[in-house]
Amino acid sequence: MIVLSGGDIVLPDRVEHGGSVILADGRIAAIEAGPVAPEGATIIDASGSVIVPGFIDVHVHGVEGQDTLDGGNVVAEIARKLPRYGVTSFCPTSVACGPDALQEFLDDVQRCSAPSATTEGATTTGAARVLPAHLESNFINPEFRGAQPIKCLRAANEGKGAVAWPFTGAQILEIIENSRSSVGIVTLAPEVPGGIDLVRRLVSAGHVVSLGHSGADFDTAIEAIEAGATHATHLFNRMTPIAHRAPGLAGAVLARHEVTAELICDGYHVHPAMCAMAIAAKGPSRMIAISDGTSGSGLPSGSMARLGGQAIHVREQAAFLDDGTLAGSTLTMNRGFRNLVTTLRQSLIDAALMCSTTPANQLGLGDRGRISEGSLADLTVLDRDFEVVRTFVGGVQAWPAEPS
Repeated sequence: MIVLSGGDIVLPDRVEHGGSVILADGRIAAIEAGPVAPEGATIIDASGSVIVPGFIDVHVHGVEGQDTLDGGNVVAEIARKLPRYGVTSFCPTSVACGPDALQEFLDDVQRCSAPSATTEGATTTGAARVLPAHLESNFINPEFRGAQPIKCLRAANEGKGAVAWPFTGAQILEIIENSRSSVGIVTLAPEVPGGIDLVRRLVSAGHVVSLGHSGADFDTAIEAIEAGATHATHLFNRMTPIAHRAPGLAGAVLARHEVTAELICDGYHVHPAMCAMAIAAKGPSRMIAISDGTSGSGLPSGSMARLGGQAIHVREQAAFLDDGTLAGSTLTMNRGFRNLVTTLRQSLIDAALMCSTTPANQLGLGDRGRISEGSLADLTVLDRDFEVVRTFVGGVQAWPAEPS
């Protein structure tokens, strides 16, 4: 049993100042209004700290020099690095790639996610829980691809008999079909040939379909939403901008309550005023703060890193390709949480919603994303500057690493 004592506990409906959270058997056993010291428990002084539900990052390509498409056991390496930034669960995210790279990536996700789906899982290794992958897929609009490699983009209705070198869209869909349990979110552009039918096909198979990297107009976006799309990839980025007579994809996302939208809260990808407007329009229960972090996240400005095999330059604001194309962020989730509270003036409760509860709800993870009795003991302890002091996964301290 572990007791985090004396911290400000961010609960779903209030902040319990100077309270205690009791962790036992991998779950939250109790929440007390003041300091407690049960016999035999390990007491951790959390006074002066903020205790929040562990962050759930549904869109992250890498961290500290590791990219999800590096191959080998890289997903496990990323899982071990993320608790430093308060992340306790994450969706490893890929860029568009060929079938061999996609299969290797999904096999890696499968190896990591099977054990960590349990209460015990990866908790003994000091790693974040690996969730099913988020594919920024091959089925996006080339004109809105950003840093996605154009050579890997395909039509959604490209059948097995199509001529496409060196692979077809059908091959990609076959891999997704054969790796269902390892694929959670699929980003696509609904206006690509066969896009709406693909939305229906993926939704019927149990995937969360996300609209993004898209030039869809408002009507096409609404058609995709009515076909079952319930997610939007990094709102405002790589999609048609909002105009008062042509609201486009972003306008459709803001207008429809059933869609939950990702937001990169680094102050660069989206102006803080636009972030605040989007949160006000949809509410924190329909907004997910993401890092969109790359392998450049956690590295100093001036470093070189990779995104799906492409070289990227780490700068103070974000990551960029050689030609200056914006190529994801260098944000970490604790910094995103801080920006929500300090720059966007969101409450601690609403910031925790967007960083933890809303992503858990979107992925159907009812056992995490909130501090409540019976929930998994996935917690992040922050200091007053929102730097991570401790991270717990399943009641085991994952960062800093406990002595063996």
